[in-house]
Amino acid sequence: MTTRARFTGRTALVTGAGSGIGRAIALAFASEGAQVVVAGRRQEPLDETVALIEQAGGKALAVTADVTNTADVQALVAAAVDRFGSLDVAVNNAGVFRGGPLADLSEEDWRTQLDTNVTGVFLALRAQISRMRTQPSGGAIVNIASTFGAHARIPGAAAYAASKAAVSALSRGAALDHIREGVRINVVSPGATDTPMSLRPDETESDRATRAEATLPLGRISTTAEVAAAVLYLASDHASSVVGTDLVVDSGATA
Repeated sequence: MTTRARFTGRTALVTGAGSGIGRAIALAFASEGAQVVVAGRRQEPLDETVALIEQAGGKALAVTADVTNTADVQALVAAAVDRFGSLDVAVNNAGVFRGGPLADLSEEDWRTQLDTNVTGVFLALRAQISRMRTQPSGGAIVNIASTFGAHARIPGAAAYAASKAAVSALSRGAALDHIREGVRINVVSPGATDTPMSLRPDETESDRATRAEATLPLGRISTTAEVAAAVLYLASDHASSVVGTDLVVDSGATA
């Protein structure tokens, strides 16, 4: 475990923690002392994340949950509190992408993105805030949006961008609603990151690196660890006066 311990004795809940950015966030919290509850729809990837945390000496709990289901979300928060005694940090990372020109997008794909990316965040926020505002120490929530939305648009991602722009607006509004109750809410908007989602059709990782070197100001895409570092900052006491911000991590793409 790292010698930094900003979250010792705290419980952090991360949705969509079975892979990619969510897993990196969960590992980062554990490395700084947090007890981590990892959530997602499938048990096996969550168990893998828990194993990685425990191998490094941390404590973790896997809970399967569908963020579009109110009962699942409420049970998830209850499980975190039952196991570890509090809910101090929540990161709502679960999301889906369904691409294509808007006029060709199916209603099912539209609704799937809104249900998971927007309603899922609303349901999670509601359950998490309801617990955190009863705690003397309150809590911190970080929602994962995207540069595609409030910050940038690209062809073939109109519906996804609409859903992620909504995450930013929803989060910042909720931040104003609940900061006086001790619940601090912020957003991280990643750009292209080292996950399969940033690969174009038939593109290899080498092809992506070449494209990034030519098109991004930094010359490369972000790592999942860099996105996780932004999340941990916003969730930490170092950001105690940061309320309702949307922190972009995108290698300078939208600068």
